[in-house]
Amino acid sequence: MNKSSLKLLSSCLQGSLHTDKLTRSLYATDASVYRKLPLAVAYPKNEQDIKVLVQFANKNNIGLVPRTAGTSLAGQCVGEGIIVDTSKHFTKILKVDTDRRQVTVQPGVIRDELNQYLKPYGLFFGPNTSTSNRCMIGGMVGNNSSGTTSIKFGVTRDKVVALKTILSDGSTAVFGEMDESGFEKKAAQKDFEGQLYATVKSELSDATTQKEIAKEFPKPEIHRRNTGYAIDELLMNNLFGDGENGFNFCKLLCGSEGTLAFTTEITLQLDDLPPPLSAMVATHYNTLEACLGDVAPVMKHGLFTCEMMDKVILDCTKNNRQQLANRFFVEGDPAAILMLELRAHTEEALQEQLDALLQTLENSGLSYASPVLCGDDINKALELRKAGLGLLGNMVGDRKAVACIEDTAVALEDLKDFIMEFTEIMRNYGQEAVYYAHAGAGELHLRPILNLKKSSDVKLFRQITAEVAQLTKKYRGSFSGEHGDGIVRAEFIPLMIGEKNYALLRRIKSLFDPHGILNPGKIVDPYPMDASLRYEVDRKEPEIDTLMDFSDSQGILRAAEKCNGSGDCRKTHHMVGAMCPSYHATKNEKDTTRGRANALREFLTHSEKNNRFDHEELKEVFDLCLSCKACARECPSNVDVATLKAEFQYNYQEANGYSLRSKLFAHNTKVNRLASKVSGLANLLYGSKIMSKWLAKSVGVATERSFPKIYSFDFDKHLQQLKKEKITTNKKVVLYIDEFTRYLDVEVGKDAIELLTRLGYEVELLFAESGRTYISKGFLKQAKKLADLNISRTISLVQAATPIVGLEPSAVLTFRDEYKRLAQDSENAGRLANQSFLIEEFLAGEIIKGNIKTEQFTETPRKIKIHGHCHQKALSNQKVTFDILNLPKNYEVSIISSGCCGMAGSFGYEKEHYATSMAIGELKLFPSVRKSDSDTIIAANGTSCRHQILDGTGRKALHPVTILRQAMVF
Repeated sequence: MNKSSLKLLSSCLQGSLHTDKLTRSLYATDASVYRKLPLAVAYPKNEQDIKVLVQFANKNNIGLVPRTAGTSLAGQCVGEGIIVDTSKHFTKILKVDTDRRQVTVQPGVIRDELNQYLKPYGLFFGPNTSTSNRCMIGGMVGNNSSGTTSIKFGVTRDKVVALKTILSDGSTAVFGEMDESGFEKKAAQKDFEGQLYATVKSELSDATTQKEIAKEFPKPEIHRRNTGYAIDELLMNNLFGDGENGFNFCKLLCGSEGTLAFTTEITLQLDDLPPPLSAMVATHYNTLEACLGDVAPVMKHGLFTCEMMDKVILDCTKNNRQQLANRFFVEGDPAAILMLELRAHTEEALQEQLDALLQTLENSGLSYASPVLCGDDINKALELRKAGLGLLGNMVGDRKAVACIEDTAVALEDLKDFIMEFTEIMRNYGQEAVYYAHAGAGELHLRPILNLKKSSDVKLFRQITAEVAQLTKKYRGSFSGEHGDGIVRAEFIPLMIGEKNYALLRRIKSLFDPHGILNPGKIVDPYPMDASLRYEVDRKEPEIDTLMDFSDSQGILRAAEKCNGSGDCRKTHHMVGAMCPSYHATKNEKDTTRGRANALREFLTHSEKNNRFDHEELKEVFDLCLSCKACARECPSNVDVATLKAEFQYNYQEANGYSLRSKLFAHNTKVNRLASKVSGLANLLYGSKIMSKWLAKSVGVATERSFPKIYSFDFDKHLQQLKKEKITTNKKVVLYIDEFTRYLDVEVGKDAIELLTRLGYEVELLFAESGRTYISKGFLKQAKKLADLNISRTISLVQAATPIVGLEPSAVLTFRDEYKRLAQDSENAGRLANQSFLIEEFLAGEIIKGNIKTEQFTETPRKIKIHGHCHQKALSNQKVTFDILNLPKNYEVSIISSGCCGMAGSFGYEKEHYATSMAIGELKLFPSVRKSDSDTIIAANGTSCRHQILDGTGRKALHPVTILRQAMVF
């Protein structure tokens, strides 16, 4: 394909077409093990753009690969043609029909956001995948997604009423249910759409064909069955059989993975919201066999969910910051847990159901513990389960739990026997399988653990898949329950449904797509399942030297490879969490954690340069990373992009030089130290509109920003004056005066000294530059020097177990985080990390111990809204701030669900980042602050956060320490 043809195509689109190496690399993978570098990536703006793309594909004999969130596990979203990403512009909820309980949406609408929209109507869309906070309805239709609730609300295919599509000839067709008369009318049309109806009638009317389908397809009672095209579903109507419903092509298109038509609008059947009251029984088992033995009996209780997690999954959660707290209900070391959810409209009805379920479990005697969860505890448990697939990426090294046989579904009565035979197969291969299950639906996500960088394991990849396919066929199961065929399972469709039925599938594909332009290589005539893998097989690993220590991931390349593509980072600001703030503002794949990890992996692996970091594409992909560290906590695989970015910046700048602006920001403490000696003059300069704008322009700072004031203050003298007061001391604490507190936030430092002293603590001051500014700009040599210096200075404090408490989260949490990667003395770096606390953490602990009491503070009522610092959310928690501000008797405190403020140190000052910075603030934080009445105190412990709130809303936010100091009763 020549560049001029693609350039001409681009000029014909109202959306955009991208042929650059970075974008193509970002879309070369999805959440599967495959990698195919596409020709281009298109963001169509409307239906006309899709028609243009279809015409271009037909003319040039290239494939179009439909894609929304790209969370597919089987390789559905990778291909060598043009990736057509509808997630950017096809995002509208078009119509809600409350009388029919239906909604019409575009394919880029996110499942959970749809349900947020529908909630006021008392309706919701039932199918619920583990990726529901970022997966899109178009992808759910393409995969016929199911999820945890399918046993109660069915699968996507059950809910699709109508589809508006672009056919492979560029024409538009709307598919929906019709009676025999309507069908005949369609079949009589002398156009492409009419040919579809006429040919399908001819094919499926044949009695021999119907018998072959009934004989070879998975058992009809297996609700989750996506193997091939759903021609068995097309027979279940009053046209071809004795079904009650009319004919609907949507049954075929659901699960067709975009290989038959391009969907632009989807009409869904909705359900009433489920009963509001719920309880979950989490049954614990010593063996997998015992767990499986309970599935059939408990399913008689009308469960809303029946999910299973095994020990491998549970062990993964032990190392995940976000999920560790969600393990609260786990007792002992179970081999497996069943999560059984009940719902009811009244407490009495719920208790009745619960008693009956517990009695069944007691009668079976197979479980050793059955804790009952209620309220928010259920959500925590479900979050633990939802994170399961991504958590598998936490396995250190090249051996991973590989998605290939993870989608088998069998009839419930066959489940135990199937799993026991499966376990024997895996044992024969020397494999420890991962069992992660929609047990109530007869589907277990079974994953062998393989190293697909080795040819021997790639061979096992095929052998294991083939043998399990044979086993699945033995039980007339579905080899593709909900994740689809894609590349990984499509080769086995002939085995699963028989050669005659497979020939029919090929004819249907040819009927809908005669030129093979729609997602080629999937379902029929598939790509080989053991080729085009994400990693090059038997290739010598590149040696990549880094200044930071990535030994916990066996090097920086494997740290990037931990990203398995599950796309948790594609959730928007409408969901809980901060990951990823720049993506929230731009909706661009390159601004996701996944995009950055994929790009780094791609260029580190395939670079021909001596310095593999020296690529403009990497500079571009990291450009909008705010180093907020939300990914370090919220990414199930713990992909810490902030740390990856720091290492990249260092290596890139070593090759290309350090800019003046970067030097000024990195050495900001030195600048402030000098300016503090002439603080009056400096503040006069910064406060002058003319001079500050000139200064900003000269160094590339946004002229819209205000400059912070510089201070010179003697903290030691202030402390000594307070010590003259006769205050009883009960504990020694070291107050860390960081570089921001020392020169910019002097009042906060003073308040902290006064608060701690008057609460009875013996305060010692530690003055030290944390190195945060150096790390954020990639000046890692300087940061390493400071880390080593500060560790040596604090050894005696650490050995004495004296708590070191800090005011600025980004500074003190550097001790807890980056120092462990930078320091020469790793042992004492770990000790310093364990002895370093946010001041809120320390005070919250003292409150629990009874050393700080409510009576020491005012009873005057106040309202407080808290905005938490990103590093606090990632490396600590916001609850400690909430707890200490609730200490005064009549303080009414709430936490703003605000994500990142958008400032992120120097990021929000840089002129090219100012608009993005403010856009992030406008998503959640600024509106929440603005709607607060003037008497409400805004609390923010981050210096950048307070500055951003001031610039964005005109409101002055206070550090929690200042609020508590003002609340003290002397």
